[in-house]
Amino acid sequence: MDVRIQPSVLRGDVDIPASKSYAHRAIICAALADGSSVISGVTMSNDIYATIDAMKALGAQITALSDTTLRIDGIKKAPEAAEIDCNESGSTLRFVIPIAAALGVRSVFNGRGRLPQRPIDIYIRELGKHGITFNYNNTMPFDISGSLTGGEYHAEGNVSSQFITGLLFALPLLNEDSDIILTSKLESKPYIDITAECMRRFGINVEETDKGYHIKGSQKYKPADIMIEGDYSQAAFFYTANALGSEIKINNLNPESVQGDKKILEIISGMCYNNERYNLKSFNADCSDIPDLVPILTVLGCFGSEKSVIFNAERLRIKESDRLQAISVTLNTLGGNVQVTDDGLIINPVRKFHGGVVESFGDHRIVMSAAIAALKADGEIIIRGAEAVEKSYPGFFRDYNKLGGKAYVITLE
Repeated sequence: MDVRIQPSVLRGDVDIPASKSYAHRAIICAALADGSSVISGVTMSNDIYATIDAMKALGAQITALSDTTLRIDGIKKAPEAAEIDCNESGSTLRFVIPIAAALGVRSVFNGRGRLPQRPIDIYIRELGKHGITFNYNNTMPFDISGSLTGGEYHAEGNVSSQFITGLLFALPLLNEDSDIILTSKLESKPYIDITAECMRRFGINVEETDKGYHIKGSQKYKPADIMIEGDYSQAAFFYTANALGSEIKINNLNPESVQGDKKILEIISGMCYNNERYNLKSFNADCSDIPDLVPILTVLGCFGSEKSVIFNAERLRIKESDRLQAISVTLNTLGGNVQVTDDGLIINPVRKFHGGVVESFGDHRIVMSAAIAALKADGEIIIRGAEAVEKSYPGFFRDYNKLGGKAYVITLE
């Protein structure tokens, strides 16, 4: 799908879709619980479908009660073997590997896009010390076998918090107590906080220690009914639109949320002179805890008074795209002035963007960032491969146009 966007100003109300991070976690916890849970307010997307299918493959029964509500009957008896298609979801892959291992399910993992190239080295090393055999040749499909045992797990904190979350889900299922020992500074800690909070709601306790996390064995997930809160990472696109001149009332967010991407409010507030929009300062952003904000922060930085700097974001090179390269190419094609550094970006201000044709790089956050950039362009912008939004926010362009945006699906010859 290619989309043509003409400059506009967005006005009106938007209901932010449910947090994908919370939805992944609630579905998994419910699937591991002994009984039935109802998860409501879910925004269905390709990544969420991947987690649903993965937990069904491991023995959970999941029924859609409506477009946004799931009934989940937890796993009563795990199968001996399973085929798990993670599509392009890194969360699904890294969350489910140790769960399948803890359940003793011989599993084949498959995926598409850049997922087969995303690293799982920590699991190969650490699960390999605890009873799991990997048949892995640096791509997918690969398979695992064996039964996971407890004990000490050493993990780098600066690779991906998804590995820590996956272990946290799995280790309470084991007979023995376990410890996750972090061997470097933990980045994206807010995502771990979301995991621990969600697990507590399903009856599982995780203890944070000086070295990492302590997890008691023989715990039982208990069913719970959960309403998924709105997603600050998706809201960030509309908050940025407001900072650039739109007038959107943004609904369905929890002001007390532990989501790290709520940081967008602080960054924008810090850029505003006398709390006024349209006249923005620059920013320096340590994005080690907020990597998903980087593409839209880059758009925002293009309209600061001086250069803005994003740092501690090197992990973005192994997302759905190399996001540092992708967002710099996208915005520079439109007249931006963005330089890639070893661990981030230097963003020099411009007065406006120009029209042009940009690629999605198969990345949902690049598409949505380009659509917000189009609001400040002097001509139309065409985004090729805009269907990438299906990964996390299928209704993005519907909401965009409802607010007065001018995005039209086209076919390029």
